[in-house]
Amino acid sequence: MRIRKGGLMIHHHEFQHRGLTLRSSVHIPEEQATARRAVVVFVHGFSNNRMENRSFVLMARLLEGIGMASVRFDLSGHGESDGDFFDVTITNEIAETRSVVQAVRTFDFADPERIALVGMSMGGVVAGIVAAEEPGIRAACLWSPAAVAPFEVGSGYLKGRDIAAEISEKGYFDADSHRMSPALVDDIAGLDVYGRSCGYAGPVRIIHGDQDDIAPVAYARRYLDHYDGNAELEVVPGADHGWSTVPHRARLHRSTLQFLGEHLKPSA
Repeated sequence: MRIRKGGLMIHHHEFQHRGLTLRSSVHIPEEQATARRAVVVFVHGFSNNRMENRSFVLMARLLEGIGMASVRFDLSGHGESDGDFFDVTITNEIAETRSVVQAVRTFDFADPERIALVGMSMGGVVAGIVAAEEPGIRAACLWSPAAVAPFEVGSGYLKGRDIAAEISEKGYFDADSHRMSPALVDDIAGLDVYGRSCGYAGPVRIIHGDQDDIAPVAYARRYLDHYDGNAELEVVPGADHGWSTVPHRARLHRSTLQFLGEHLKPSA
C-alpha cells in the first residue's frame, strides 16, 4: 500500500527474517522518485515501536526535505511485527537490523553506498553495533544510547528491583508490562557494548541529555574512549532520556539532520 502526503510517499513494507515478518514504513521523497538516494534506517528503543513516540516520524519528514529516504521498522515482538516480547534478545535485534539493512540496499530507490543508522536508547546500542558489524554503513547517529544496560542488568537489578527474584516467582521480569525473559536478561548482561561498537571507522554522532536518569550521560562518554577519534558527543543541557520538551526534541532533530546531511552527500 502506498500513501501520498505532500511531496512524500509512504510505503508499508514487510521484511522477512527467520520466519518472522517485520513491518515497516518506508518514506521516499516523491520528487525525482526514480533517483537513487541516501536512506536512513531507524532502530527504535526497548519496548517501543517504529514511531518512537512520533520522534522518528518527524525526523523522517525532515530527511525528506533534504531529499533522503528512510525506513522505520518494528523489531520482532514490538509494534506491528511478528513475535512475542518474551522471545526478544538484543542478539536477535542486531541480526534483524542487519537483515533489514541488507534488504534496503536492494531497493530500487536506495543508493547502497549511502545507508545510515539512527537509533534511540537500546536502539542506539543496537545501531552502534550494527554499524561496526554490517559492512558499508556510511554514518551512525545514536540518540541517548542505553549503554548502561549491561552494567545495570548485570548487577542483578533493574530500576531498583531484584531481577532474579521476580523471574523465580513469575518466570519473567515485568518490564513496564512486557515479559522480559531470563534469556533476554542474560543476553543484555553479557553484551559488550563498547567492544562491539568500536570497530566502526565511519562518522558517529552521539546526542545525549545531561538530565538522562535512564541512561546516564557518563556511559555515553565512554564511547569516546573506544572509538578511534571518529565519534563526537553532543551533550544537551537539561534534556532527559526521551527528549520530552519541544526545544530539546527540536535540537535533537536539527543536530541529526545536520550530521546526516553532511555525511550522506553523494560521492564526488
